[in-house]
Amino acid sequence: MAPAQAVKVFEVGPRDGLQNERQQLSVATRVELIGALAASGLQHIEAGAFVSPRWVPQMAGSDEVLRQLPGDDGVNYTALVPNLQGFQAAQRAGCREVAVFAAASEAFSRNNINCSIDESFERFAPVLQAAKQASVRVRGYVSCVLGCPFSGAVAPEAVAEVARRLYELGCYEISLGDTIGAGRPDATARLIEQCARQLPVTALAGHFHDTWGMAIANVHAALALGVRTFDSSVAGLGGCPYSPGASGNVATEELLYLLHGLGYSTGVDLQAVARVGVRISAELGIANRSRAGLAMAARSAGEQHP
Repeated sequence: MAPAQAVKVFEVGPRDGLQNERQQLSVATRVELIGALAASGLQHIEAGAFVSPRWVPQMAGSDEVLRQLPGDDGVNYTALVPNLQGFQAAQRAGCREVAVFAAASEAFSRNNINCSIDESFERFAPVLQAAKQASVRVRGYVSCVLGCPFSGAVAPEAVAEVARRLYELGCYEISLGDTIGAGRPDATARLIEQCARQLPVTALAGHFHDTWGMAIANVHAALALGVRTFDSSVAGLGGCPYSPGASGNVATEELLYLLHGLGYSTGVDLQAVARVGVRISAELGIANRSRAGLAMAARSAGEQHP
């Protein structure tokens, strides 16, 4: 029997998830959350962001979070950096991988990071140069790949162009983000096909939000076209402050349930992740948004109390 194909699960709950939740968690709680996620088998975890705490107070103390994480556990801990100053702060905290954030929509770029797409690349260039010199890997994000909250539809060609520029600048992987969660499988397929004309499909990752309930269907569509890396957020944490009503990323529990059911290998313990989802939801005082996580919790309760 041939070995199962591997899919990389990139956990973004501790950054992309938490930064869009109202309650702020302490450094100790965030370190505990990340440690529990790592213990479940997740090997790629976005741990923080080196941005102004005035704008993103949930990410305050990311330097302390990174410093407290083990450096020899085989887990790849990533942090978002908006510019060279952020990169230098991440480097001082011992971060060995960073991420930069671009948009496929001019309107979103100006509203989110207060500059045009071209100006955002001017900010990224010194980050990529410094990262190369320091042997720090850089991941690239492209937001609004399936629609923008300000300008509506976004052409797949525009997304592919931004993805190509990030890849050629030196980003080893490009995460395609459906920021408002409006995409459907047909549009996702067109997007992946267009991007694959500009850069290797192996360099693409799917980052699907679940606002319209299509995230897991979009994952399935991307899988069919060769994408083998997906971002997800434990318990479905997160949202988008620029897109009212937008929910978090596809829940890690849902993603794992799909992948394992289709026979893919992830190296991650679904039950362990589900337990983390229950705990972090309670810590935040919010409902667990993972239907798979809730189903597993109900089943466990039934087994314990027949």
